[in-house]
Amino acid sequence: MVRAIKATLIECDPSIKSIIVNIDKEKNDYIIEDLDDSHLLIKDAMVAQLKARLEERLKETVPFVEDDSGSERENRK
Repeated sequence: MVRAIKATLIECDPSIKSIIVNIDKEKNDYIIEDLDDSHLLIKDAMVAQLKARLEERLKETVPFVEDDSGSERENRK
């Protein structure tokens, strides 16, 4: 019997995909199919939860960079 699962196609950089795959390894709750280096099929009902987990992981690994738009370089002109 065929079983259909509603999914969302995600396109991302290979580095982000690697983080998503690592998150999914814990319980296999998110990824339906790993298509190629930059595309994944994610369970539609789990997309919001995956986004939240990915944001948490990125906060842990990526340093915060302040906005440099008001720097002294502009004031020197």
